[in-house]
Amino acid sequence: MAKKEIPALIPELPEVNFSDYAGVRYLHLGSPWVQGSMLIDEPFEIELEYVQRMMAGLLFMNPADVAKKHAMQLGLGSAALTKFCYKKLRMKTTAIEINPQVIAACRGWFKLPRDDLRLAVINADAATEITQPCHLQSVDLLHVDVYDDEAAGPVLDSEAFYQSCYDLLAEDGVMTVNLFGRDSSYEQSLEYIAQAFGPQGVWAFRPTKEGNTVVLAQREPTRPERAELLLKAGEIESRWGLPAKKWLRLFKPLA
Repeated sequence: MAKKEIPALIPELPEVNFSDYAGVRYLHLGSPWVQGSMLIDEPFEIELEYVQRMMAGLLFMNPADVAKKHAMQLGLGSAALTKFCYKKLRMKTTAIEINPQVIAACRGWFKLPRDDLRLAVINADAATEITQPCHLQSVDLLHVDVYDDEAAGPVLDSEAFYQSCYDLLAEDGVMTVNLFGRDSSYEQSLEYIAQAFGPQGVWAFRPTKEGNTVVLAQREPTRPERAELLLKAGEIESRWGLPAKKWLRLFKPLA
């Protein structure tokens, strides 16, 4: 008798829901843990402090050229970064999200616009999707925030994964990663990133009070003078309302 093949098990994706409190809408994946948020009256602003810090790659870009660049998010969350890059920065924007319910929730509850010539939301496993040749060396601003429903640690966190992220970036491209996680190893994640990008290209914020530690990695390391960074931070604040001058007090190269 021929041996029957056992089909591979597809992991069950968590239920998606939301809650509203004090003018803020929160995204949940079947648990009380917050996976993203939105100011109900200002849906295209970024509400959470750590998510604002995920935009620190702007410090390494010419503000006048930002609208000509390409941003990509791995993990949609409540679409805060995707909406900000698309609506506020006017960038070409691509988001990759494995859970179709999250995409539907963002469109129904979090004001995520429909796809058009500048916006593409792809329902796929980011680890596989980012290796597709069409994406390689095409991304200027990469955001990595990929967590499970318990927010216990990054789902994608290995040297091979960060090497794939490196390969996505254009020559002067920048990646930011949220390394918050109750069970995650910050030092191990940092080592993986340094192995893929080189230690000279890695910068990090101090943790937020909630424990989120945002790490930035440049494909081509630079060391701008503080005066240059202050000038960029001032432009970022005046153009887009992000607290970029505050970032400079909390942000430094690691090497």
